[in-house]
Amino acid sequence: MNISADASGIITNTSLYSFTDTVQRLLSALKGRGIKIFAIIDQQAEAKSVGLSIPPTTLILFGNPKVGTPLMLAQPASGLDLPLKVLITESVAGQVLVRYNDALYIGRRHGMAPELAANLAPVEKLVAHTVAQQPDPVD
Repeated sequence: MNISADASGIITNTSLYSFTDTVQRLLSALKGRGIKIFAIIDQQAEAKSVGLSIPPTTLILFGNPKVGTPLMLAQPASGLDLPLKVLITESVAGQVLVRYNDALYIGRRHGMAPELAANLAPVEKLVAHTVAQQPDPVD
């Protein structure tokens, strides 16, 4: 598994699974942890609906109101980044990439206390393990 983060706060994981399997594994892992799925957007289908074409691309919006609400109470503008999102894409060559915002970046962006922003970090570990053929992490 390859994981990288860039200066804009985006973490990228390379999935070891097909696009469809990656999406399903992430949905199952999130639901299995009691994390609410707010929306699943098939961006490839949306592009096709207006006569355009993009490779397989799905955006999943998810979160836990018990975790996110205190963050939004402390910093209301954090609602721009909450609920959390994960973007799954497949390149023409078949490489499946999983991208999401770094929890520390979200915290810095909204001026949150580090211990408050740290509440978002376990999701990063869950996503990384889910796409890397490793068992789900134990908190």
